[in-house]
Amino acid sequence: MRSLVLAPFSDSGLDALRALGAVDYEPWTATQQLQDPAELGERIARGGVGALIVEADFLFDDLFTAAKPLRFAAICRAALNQVDLDAATDAGVAVVYTPGRNAQAVAELVLGDLLALARHIPQASAYVGDGRWQDPTAPYVRFKGRELAGATLGLIGLGEIGRRVARLGRAAGMRVIAHDPYVQTRRGPAGVALVALDALLAESDFVSVHVPESDETTGMLGRERLALMPPGAFLVNVTSATVVDQAALAAAVREGRLGGAALDVHEAHPIPPDSPFLGMPNVILTPHIGGATVETIERHSRMVVDDLGRFVRHRRPKHLANGEVWGHLKG
Repeated sequence: MRSLVLAPFSDSGLDALRALGAVDYEPWTATQQLQDPAELGERIARGGVGALIVEADFLFDDLFTAAKPLRFAAICRAALNQVDLDAATDAGVAVVYTPGRNAQAVAELVLGDLLALARHIPQASAYVGDGRWQDPTAPYVRFKGRELAGATLGLIGLGEIGRRVARLGRAAGMRVIAHDPYVQTRRGPAGVALVALDALLAESDFVSVHVPESDETTGMLGRERLALMPPGAFLVNVTSATVVDQAALAAAVREGRLGGAALDVHEAHPIPPDSPFLGMPNVILTPHIGGATVETIERHSRMVVDDLGRFVRHRRPKHLANGEVWGHLKG
């Protein structure tokens, strides 16, 4: 089976693909471009590509219509909003994805954000690096922070990432509470108490957001809910900018009602030049790097190779997104 790989992939993963057939490796991180779906479908047809592996590219109906030889498509992401699953099923293409591939990476970024916010690490580093450290004792007052141990961490969402953040928070000595209406028990993992959203906001020294973007979550944290957070509390958002009212958050930080925020997601990528968060000293802005680790690439490579191996042996892939296609393929 010939494979076209447009996602970053591990060397061992590429070797495993080559054992199944020819491989064309053109990761978007190297080409710095996304493919036009219709043109990509035509290329797949011309080249006899049976397996397509992507991370950032879109797989729409026009691709599946043109890509007649295609039988397997892998999305190196946990979300499936970039693929038309109905069109894939109609075309007889099995689609797999990689849930949890970046969960540890994102959870560790959150831990880093918590420490950086609590101890003013970015500001203190800039203070020294810019040559402003003249008084040997002034930083003890200026950058006096707080410890994570004993503080309350509130998690909005207890999916794979939220659960990993909970474990890291508890390991740091934090009391961890969470809100997730889809968790069917009274308690979360490892003694994490489940509470109502408003109660979580009112009790937490640090709030970290881990819910997917949806109609239900858009605007979840607006002005009134942000006002429930204790004075000096911190907010971390690594999931979606739409969950938090950006103007309300900027105002709360600027006016000193919140101690600061750490944001890895923004209204646009790159961040809009008129973003109210630019230049705010107590806001940490990272360029959507939550999952940007070597291990994330290795992890999704293993997951895809494993599922493709199952597919060519006529076994159902573990992470099949369009399960209804399987009966058709088996028949």
